[in-house]
Amino acid sequence: MVLCGIDEAGRGPIAGDLVVAGCVLLENLEELDDSKKLSAKKREELYEKIVRSSRFHIVKHSPKQIDELGLSRCMRNSLEEIMEVLKAQRYLFDGNTTFGVKNLETMVKADGKVKEVSAASILAKVTRDRDMIAASKLYPQYEFQNHKGYITKRHIELIKRHGYCDLHRRSYRIKALEATSANIT
Repeated sequence: MVLCGIDEAGRGPIAGDLVVAGCVLLENLEELDDSKKLSAKKREELYEKIVRSSRFHIVKHSPKQIDELGLSRCMRNSLEEIMEVLKAQRYLFDGNTTFGVKNLETMVKADGKVKEVSAASILAKVTRDRDMIAASKLYPQYEFQNHKGYITKRHIELIKRHGYCDLHRRSYRIKALEATSANIT
């Protein structure tokens, strides 16, 4: 039975794209695991192996799309696109919600249990990390290469100092920024 594993990177950050990846493995890859449990170097190595050993599809939604459509709608659109592009008998998404998508199974922590989902996890994480490192060259004042757009004390300090840039999700409400939100553009 052909299984398409699906996972995302970038639901929680306040900057950068939401990246959702679907993956159908064509070969058995032994070293796969949840991308969060692997070093950046190991993820990069496995990314290249996965690309050579699978059929995959990656969907990105920009901060502007997330602000306009909402995160749930962007997730749903991504899942539907992957299921349309990658033909399989089963689709398994890491987590506990289908975002209203029919014929989609879910499993909590599937990224550490099912190789196809682990592969999708790695594809999504490496793609997003590469994008944020590239963004750090366009917006060096935000140090995206360090925090990848996640909410950190340093990232909050940099937003307070420089305001938002095009990569920030303005619809996300951050308590640490609310007191100074009048000063942030």
